[in-house]
Amino acid sequence: MTTNTMKTTAEKIGLFRMFFTGLLNVYGTYDLVTGRARQVKRAVTDRVILAHLQGKQPYGVYLLVGDRIRAVVADFDIDDLGPPMDFLASAERYGLAAYIERSKSKGYHVWMFLDEAGVSAAKARLVVRHVLEEIGQLNTEVFPKHDRLDTRTTYGNYIYAPLFGALVTKGRTVFLDPRRGLTPSADQWQFLEEVVRVKEERLDEIIEINELDRPNGRAAGLPREGIPLRPSDKTRSVFGLPPCAQRMLTEGVSDYQRVRCFRLAVQLKKAGLPEDLVVAALNAWAAKNRPTGEKRVITEDEILAQVNGAYSRDYRSCGCGDPTVAAYCDPDCPLQNGRPGKPG
Repeated sequence: MTTNTMKTTAEKIGLFRMFFTGLLNVYGTYDLVTGRARQVKRAVTDRVILAHLQGKQPYGVYLLVGDRIRAVVADFDIDDLGPPMDFLASAERYGLAAYIERSKSKGYHVWMFLDEAGVSAAKARLVVRHVLEEIGQLNTEVFPKHDRLDTRTTYGNYIYAPLFGALVTKGRTVFLDPRRGLTPSADQWQFLEEVVRVKEERLDEIIEINELDRPNGRAAGLPREGIPLRPSDKTRSVFGLPPCAQRMLTEGVSDYQRVRCFRLAVQLKKAGLPEDLVVAALNAWAAKNRPTGEKRVITEDEILAQVNGAYSRDYRSCGCGDPTVAAYCDPDCPLQNGRPGKPG
């Protein structure tokens, strides 16, 4: 693995600090011989960062500043790439960019980078927990572990930053490239320059449509789109699909195209259609979509990615708990009424 030799040391430190920063008066570290962790109550200077990048002294960042953060991390403490990849796929369906880092000893960190000005830690943690719940990994630790600092939580918890020089050459504390078989990104500095940050407005949208800020969690449904189904349509079967999938396919959609594309792919897969035919069907479906505002129609590459995700694992859920599907629910659907003979 290589690094960008064209960057000066000062440029690397500056770029690193743009992404892995938090409290500036304290940091975590560990003894390279004994492995014993400790807190250091000193300023996070450029020398501290340089020592980390050179592999002389690890740097653990306290991400939480007041109630704001610039990054949130899901810590998968097992040597299994399945859960981190599930997280990436689920996050992508919500329009969230996330990145996998091979941790220093065991497991993987999935980083989500947020607005440089910082976003609400409570919102970011809520959304990450929601994604973890969707993939059945709710016991995964999330950093920071608190929504805000107060008299009881002075510092919070630190997490070791990537790119510790002593481990980079061993393929650890580095970001992995899904486009290259999840091998370490060839140029970690270029990788950081291409990172897509998540805006707080996007978190607000996810929280709102899933009603994550309400005691009972997810929404019962969103406002219905398009023309209501006629009574005769409610029992009509298309490949054995439930009414919600039939309606999305025939009418097209106006938003949440990637999420709904994934749900349709899962349904069509369960109906027994081969992957290539599903891709073709969803490309035809995209022509019916009429995105609102200045949004564009989902692309062929995005459709292919969602279909690949649907066929990569044995997804059984029909998406009844997903508000983007609930918008198309029919009260006579056997899935809603719990009657036998449901589509599966």
